[in-house]
Amino acid sequence: MQDLPLADLDAFATIARMRSFRAAGRVRGVSASSLSEAMRRLETRLGLRLLNRTTRSVTLTEAGQRLLDRLEPMLGEIGTAIEDINSLRDRPAGRLRLNVPGIVARLIMPDIASRFLARYPDITLEVISDDSFVDVLAEGFDAGVRYEESLHQDMIAIPIGPRRQRYVCAASPAYLDQHGVPGHPRDVMARASIRHRFVSGRIYNLEFERDGEVFHVNPPARLTADTIEMERAAAEAGLGLLFTFEDFLVDALAAGTLVRVLPDWTQSFSGPYLYFHSRKYMPTALRAFVDFVREDGDSPK
Repeated sequence: MQDLPLADLDAFATIARMRSFRAAGRVRGVSASSLSEAMRRLETRLGLRLLNRTTRSVTLTEAGQRLLDRLEPMLGEIGTAIEDINSLRDRPAGRLRLNVPGIVARLIMPDIASRFLARYPDITLEVISDDSFVDVLAEGFDAGVRYEESLHQDMIAIPIGPRRQRYVCAASPAYLDQHGVPGHPRDVMARASIRHRFVSGRIYNLEFERDGEVFHVNPPARLTADTIEMERAAAEAGLGLLFTFEDFLVDALAAGTLVRVLPDWTQSFSGPYLYFHSRKYMPTALRAFVDFVREDGDSPK
């Protein structure tokens, strides 16, 4: 390849896949400016422009597309070769990148990550909290964690963390004293609520379930936020009803700063799954994590 630096070629491939210097920098753990310098070197060596850059987009030139088409199989073979050699180590090593929802990052991954890293000191773990569904390979991740309704059929998925979780409705005792305790989900429409806005911008209706009957409501929001800390504080301050993962409210419910509302209308659902693409040669760090999660799930709790 005309003695072209492999690192610069790999950087080009990442930028081309991500269509963004900043996103490629996050994937590679380097600055966008260092990737820009790598591209300058590469294009100077080749005497060709590979990328068209504007303040809003990065697109491939014809030369860039041709180079990417030829490079990707080669880089894949190099990665496979390295992983094959790593498999000869006495213990797994390398970097593992996971994309997980906020609930998993806060409440499930801390314990699992700590025990996993203690067992495998040569593995480095990077966990990104993200509530949107992503193509883990296209975004530079080794695997992701999502709930069952968000999994694609072409993924391998294994359980991770608790196998059942619940959404609950709660409010402060002072709020319920002032506004009354709802007796049915339809009564929630007459109450102020504290709502969660997802990264996509979407605010879901509240969903209550009892004996197979599902009831959806969309009450007025007194507060809308994207962090559970703010939402829980608002509920404890008596600003309205909060509907969220029961796991987030365990301490508040135990302390009595929040009280369960409509406990007979609790929605239960399956816990999260670790998902990844099927690959002939799985990276050693990912293989170790998959085996660890499977073993953890089989262990008596």
